[in-house]
Amino acid sequence: MYFFARLSALIVAVALLNGCEREDAPALDQQLYVWQRQWTPAHEAALRDSRVDFSTLRVLALQAFPKAGWSRARIDPALLKRDGRPLIAVIRLDGQLKSLDRDEVIVQIQQVLGDWQGQGLNLSGVEIDHDAGNARLPAYREFLTHLRAVLPASIALSITALPAWLESPELPALLSTVDSSVLQVHAVSDPRLGLFDPDQARQWTRAWSRITSKPFYLALPAYGVALLSGRGALVVESEVPIEQGGKRRELLADPQQLSRLGNELRNDPPVHLAGLIWFRLPLASDRRAWSLTTLSAVARGDALDSRLTLKLSVQNDLYDISLSNQGNLDSAWPERLTLVVQGCDGADALAGYALQQSPDLLTFTRLRDGQIPAGGQRAVGWARCAHIDQGGSNVYP
Repeated sequence: MYFFARLSALIVAVALLNGCEREDAPALDQQLYVWQRQWTPAHEAALRDSRVDFSTLRVLALQAFPKAGWSRARIDPALLKRDGRPLIAVIRLDGQLKSLDRDEVIVQIQQVLGDWQGQGLNLSGVEIDHDAGNARLPAYREFLTHLRAVLPASIALSITALPAWLESPELPALLSTVDSSVLQVHAVSDPRLGLFDPDQARQWTRAWSRITSKPFYLALPAYGVALLSGRGALVVESEVPIEQGGKRRELLADPQQLSRLGNELRNDPPVHLAGLIWFRLPLASDRRAWSLTTLSAVARGDALDSRLTLKLSVQNDLYDISLSNQGNLDSAWPERLTLVVQGCDGADALAGYALQQSPDLLTFTRLRDGQIPAGGQRAVGWARCAHIDQGGSNVYP
């Protein structure tokens, strides 16, 4: 009897322990960077549609560059006030600044905070984004210590952090000055090596969790860039198009890759990891960002799938030919489309595709890379034909 009583007590204790462990591992918070320097009407729909999946907005507020000086982002305060989510004002201090004028920087930050609070915004924190080299970390720590002392206790202080800082013995002291840190694991290496390396990101995350005693977040990519080479220089094109000839190489963060990493971190979160922050809030016009549909699916951990279907609309023998993506994963433009046709007396491809025509077949071949967002569609061409057999047509990835 005594044995069974002890056994029952042990089973209950193990069950309680397992329950406590599950309770101590809350779901990772999901946040968004809003990084546009000048807001547009497209922000309204993007913010509205992102509310369900993202708890907090980290909004680019102020930048300082060598020679160019200070520049404020032109936010829409009425839109942010109506949105109501907690806001973290991001202050970008360019890493090429020779030094930080402590008093000047703090005055600029206080002016932004005062303006935001005066407009009724739900300001909860400040994030300093400064790519300081390891040799400058002691001076950066002194600056952050002073900034923390003058900020109101209700305003949390965080910093964007670089994996290279892991090599510095100054890192623990630096992290002790702030309430949290944001480890950036994308666009931190030579761009020719790629935008993001999931294996490196895992290693850096585990290493960071062993050093910090404060909550930290991972900044993850949901965008792409183009590398333009010519005249001996490498230029990175992101949101703003650059008029330059030469070779162009597109780099895009892979949603499937990021989804796997996110699921791993949910299932086995490193100690002190509080959440994921996605760069950046996608606008309808942002051709180098994932669609919000894909971003939200990745943030939730949903299974990803792109479902391309051929769409034909006809009026008086004139067919408009397009592709529709009915999945939740953005899709690359397919390499080729073939349409079985009868009695065509005219056809053409639209920008991005070339057309080859024979009496019973139209072949559209991709000329450059592009994306069809989840839930979106893309026109490919047109044809004036007696008949197009949609069942006999094919889409080749």
